[in-house]
Amino acid sequence: METMIKVSDLCKTYIVEKRQNNVLRNVNFEVKKGDMIAIMGPSGSGKSTLLYSVSGMDDATSGEILFDGKDITKLSSKELAKLRLDDMGFIFQQMYMLKNLTILDNIVLPAMQSNKRKETKEEITKRGQDIMRKLGIIEIADNDIHEVSGGQLQRACICRSLINHPKVIFADEPTGALNRSSSEEVLDELLKINNEGTTIMMVTHDSKVAAKCQKVLYIVDGNIKGEFELGKMTSPDQIRDRERAVNNWLLELGW
Repeated sequence: METMIKVSDLCKTYIVEKRQNNVLRNVNFEVKKGDMIAIMGPSGSGKSTLLYSVSGMDDATSGEILFDGKDITKLSSKELAKLRLDDMGFIFQQMYMLKNLTILDNIVLPAMQSNKRKETKEEITKRGQDIMRKLGIIEIADNDIHEVSGGQLQRACICRSLINHPKVIFADEPTGALNRSSSEEVLDELLKINNEGTTIMMVTHDSKVAAKCQKVLYIVDGNIKGEFELGKMTSPDQIRDRERAVNNWLLELGW
């Protein structure tokens, strides 16, 4: 399987009050096309910084980050912004959407800005509606963001992340602000998207979420302490055994 992301000797250092804070230290890993990867670790371990660095949202201090063969550490700010818009999708714990736009308008906005497919406004709008229909939220297309539930809003964020046909979706605690029922619904949608071929890399603190991924990376003090290969989940009946295996592995690492 082809490599989607290859990270080599990635370091990220912040200077705080003249003191050097090494958040990431010589991190190395690979993500294959079609993988669904979970990043876990204690608070302050560097999980989100790793996600933001790999996606080009934050600059690496040193090292190499190959995204589909292209070293993003060598790109200009303008080139990075275009890459993120055209080839990456983002889902966050806090569901950032523009208050003055409807749900559908928020979803199609990135496609209007990019239009890498040279579509008309009507074609983009129809595609946005089709994605909403696929995720079961077409009925809230014309609603304001304050008129829907948390689970519906997060599914709308997933729709928005898909609108430009991204090569990778980066998710930072995508179910963290949701109740268990909504969390399961959102995770099921991500699994469907992954099964259709989209690569997903997500930060999570929830072993139930990690158990549905193909691989788990465990990071401590800016270093990847371990990798756990689970393989594709082929049946919902496997989830208990997978969750038990992840929990046992995490305990061995000091979780």
